[in-house]
Amino acid sequence: MKKKVLAAMLVAAMTATMFAGCGSKDNGASNDGTQAASSGSTSDSAEPVDVKLTVMGPSEDQDDAQGAWLKTECEAFNEEHPEWNITFDYVTCSESDAKDTVLQDPASAADVYMFANDQIADLVDAGALTKLGGDAAEYVKSSNSEAMAATVTYNGDIYGVPYTSNTWFMYYDKRVFSEDDVKSLDTMLEKGKVSFPFDNGWYLASFYAANGCTIFGDGTDASKGYDFGGDNAVAVTKYIVDLFNNKNFVMDNNEGSLGLAGLKDGSVNAYFNGNWNYDAVVKNLGEENVGVAALPTINVDGKDCQLKAFLGSKAIGVNPNCKNQEVAVKLAAYLGSEDAQLKHFELRKQAPVNANLASNEEVAKDAVAAAMANVAANCSIAQPIIPMQAYWDAATPFGDAFVHGAEGQITADNAKEKTEALNEQLNSSLTE
Repeated sequence: MKKKVLAAMLVAAMTATMFAGCGSKDNGASNDGTQAASSGSTSDSAEPVDVKLTVMGPSEDQDDAQGAWLKTECEAFNEEHPEWNITFDYVTCSESDAKDTVLQDPASAADVYMFANDQIADLVDAGALTKLGGDAAEYVKSSNSEAMAATVTYNGDIYGVPYTSNTWFMYYDKRVFSEDDVKSLDTMLEKGKVSFPFDNGWYLASFYAANGCTIFGDGTDASKGYDFGGDNAVAVTKYIVDLFNNKNFVMDNNEGSLGLAGLKDGSVNAYFNGNWNYDAVVKNLGEENVGVAALPTINVDGKDCQLKAFLGSKAIGVNPNCKNQEVAVKLAAYLGSEDAQLKHFELRKQAPVNANLASNEEVAKDAVAAAMANVAANCSIAQPIIPMQAYWDAATPFGDAFVHGAEGQITADNAKEKTEALNEQLNSSLTE
């Protein structure tokens, strides 16, 4: 990705997404400059044209018990467009796994799909993501902050319609921790059990970012590489070693299911995850006991350092191989519209990014939305669009190596060696 967006803009402006702007429901879209498509257009026909679309999204958005947001919105789109008679097929896949699923066979993959923005470069390079133009691109730019629009911009072009920010925060048991306690991880560890998934690179990076380590500089410059070496990084590694020696620390697993289960049985009192698991947290902990906050500080070598989460977006995109591009792009814009985002929030706590919804009473007073805005403004770094598979591949075994008894266990004595080896591994991948 070209050097177009500073991380500082992403952090400062992301929160503005929830506090200013405009948006509309149906944004009649165009796939300007990509696949010429209007096989589904019927502007001059009295009879509706039959269209078949395959739509891919997470199971939670298709679950009747959770409101079946995706299916409901697709059917509403069909009702609003009598010129088309659309038959929908649905595929279940999380946004985080969208790239792997689509790239197995882009030609036969879903026509419209939900994905995490850090996958854009790989999807575009594989010819699996349509460049948006016309009304769809204008909607993205006019209804979002500049920083949010930047999360779906690659080499100057827009490739998706964002519908929520993609980051994480902290859930905690209000019976164990006070609002003041949760400002500091070290304070929390004196009072209760805290879980964290160190074998998940999306979370692991927050500790290193807290002490000044970087990925691609501000997140947009591949030439800057990975800065996970030196005294700052080693100090963080030693801090994590100490965490694993603390009886009140609980290692969560990559998917976060162990920490979630721990909330239910009381073996965990604080859990780091995202808004997609809100309902599960409430079920396990009890709504009256659920506290929500941004991220705490950690004390590294006597200095309080703010944990910083990756911050990006989740978006709806279109497969260039879709035979009905006009219909597919308009559906993507519809699913990311102001009304659809509000319904998504009401059903599943998916904090909206359409700027108009910042003034919505329910959104404004919601603790989860507030925590995500706080993370965006004060506790985040840009989620790079630049491919960084080497980091994801290395982060899991590195995080697992902190576990006592692990093969190649990281200890205070070998922290410098292990940290520098990781840094060398990451940067050597950029020259391969």
